[in-house]
Amino acid sequence: APAAASVPERPVAALPVSALPEPFTGWLRSRGWALRPHQAALLEQARRQRSTLLIAPTGAGKTLAGFLPSLVELAADAVERGDESAGLHTLYVSPLKALAVDIERNLSAPVAEMGLPIAIETRTGDSSAAKKRRQRERPPQILLTTPEQIALLLSHADAAHLFRGLRRVVLDELHALAGSKRGDLLALGPARLRTL
Repeated sequence: APAAASVPERPVAALPVSALPEPFTGWLRSRGWALRPHQAALLEQARRQRSTLLIAPTGAGKTLAGFLPSLVELAADAVERGDESAGLHTLYVSPLKALAVDIERNLSAPVAEMGLPIAIETRTGDSSAAKKRRQRERPPQILLTTPEQIALLLSHADAAHLFRGLRRVVLDELHALAGSKRGDLLALGPARLRTL
């Protein structure tokens, strides 16, 4: 059963940044930020490999919370491996391609500032055929996309190869898809991913 991590109604003291490894600790401190309780809770649920639903208000750091487990894992993997050739680790699915593009920009900035060797890319209906082909051959570690693109990726004969190392799926703005045909399409994606 999924565990829910939500923001308490009353303000709760932020947790010490020391709960994170470097360079995350230094990056948060340089901005005067602390790890919020729901961010730490989501990180812990990810460590336990638990599915988690995060409900938090606008400006509460949901994007960082959603990607922090992946970034921490990928940073540790890069230190062990010394390269970026790990393949697809995290799949982010948004109902809007514009949101996927915004998330790429918002996520790429801290990754670059921390000097993390993590490749982040979008894949939407607007992506070129050459980019889509390359992403299937050499996927980024974090791929930001839409339900329709997931369906297309899963339809290829090499889907099992592409998704073989997938460790995390982040579904955003689920309320915009619930109860719709696109929501049904999205539900098929994770079901198929589990079989791969």
